[in-house]
Amino acid sequence: MSPRLRKLALTAHVTSSVGWLGAVVVFLALAVVGLTSQDAQTVRGAYLVMEPAAWLALVPLALASLLTGLVQSLGTTWGLFRHYWVLFKLLIVVFVTIVLLIYMQTFGFMAGVAANPSADLGVVRNASPMIHAVLALLVLLVATVLAVYKPRGVTRYGWRKAHEEMECSHEC
Repeated sequence: MSPRLRKLALTAHVTSSVGWLGAVVVFLALAVVGLTSQDAQTVRGAYLVMEPAAWLALVPLALASLLTGLVQSLGTTWGLFRHYWVLFKLLIVVFVTIVLLIYMQTFGFMAGVAANPSADLGVVRNASPMIHAVLALLVLLVATVLAVYKPRGVTRYGWRKAHEEMECSHEC
């Protein structure tokens, strides 16, 4: 990958990842509003907005972060399977994205309950989005720390590839 293309891919990855992190913080705020507000319309509105906002922000940003991360790792010397930190980041992003996609059904259910004006507010309020947002935030922060600090540790595959490249440079 050329330096210019690598910088473009890195910019896309950082932007989508930071955007995803920010969207999770917004969902945490919505969940707190839904749990703590004394105004029935505000509580219902918080849960009603979660589903479309998740489809329009969380899901696209999660998928963009995953895709740009794959491009970034495959197009640079870091590789996808050479370093443990890259592999752990991949596993984290795949796991959180799968959980999010499964959780989208819950957002739909909560929106349906919130849309019912006869539903008691105690039934509308749900701590699940707050718990999921906190956990997602923590896990995404771990991925961010891995990306910034890049802890040492090469996988067996990475070790083998490095030795193959060194042998080739001596023989070629």
